[in-house]
Amino acid sequence: MTEPTLRPAHPGEGHLLSALALRSKGYWGYSAEFLESCREELAVSEDQLRDVTVAEVHGDVAGFSLLVLRGERGELHSLFVDLPWIGTGVGAALLRSALGGARAQGVREVGLDADPGAEAFYARFGAVTVGRSPSGSIPGRTLARMAFRL
Repeated sequence: MTEPTLRPAHPGEGHLLSALALRSKGYWGYSAEFLESCREELAVSEDQLRDVTVAEVHGDVAGFSLLVLRGERGELHSLFVDLPWIGTGVGAALLRSALGGARAQGVREVGLDADPGAEAFYARFGAVTVGRSPSGSIPGRTLARMAFRL
C-alpha cells in the first residue's frame, strides 16, 4: 500500500492532469479512437483546478480527484490514478479524502458516473448504483450512476 501526499492542484497543472486522465482511462483497454473521443470530456480546465486534489508519491503526480460541492450534494467528476500507481492505494486515498472533505462540509450525498471498470472500486467504498447516465463522449453509451450517502 502506497500512502501518497495529497495537495491542492497548482495553477498550470490542467494539461498534466488531462494527460494523466487519458492514460488512466486507457488502463481499461479502450481503443485509441475511443480515448480520443473522451479527450475533451476528461480534460481538466484551469478553472476546475480549485476543486482538484492531487496525489503525489515521491514527488511524482500519481493521481487526482475533482470534486465539486454544492450545498448538501457533491459530484465526483473525476478520480484517476496514473498507470504505475493503479492498485497501490493511491485511488483509495484520494476517494477517502474526497468523501471525508465532503462530509466535513455538510454534504449528504456525492454522486458520480462510473466507468464500467471502476464500478466495483466505488462499490467497495460504499457507493450504490442508482441509475444510468448518458456518456458525455460516446453517443448511445451509458455509465452507472452511483452515489455515496454520507
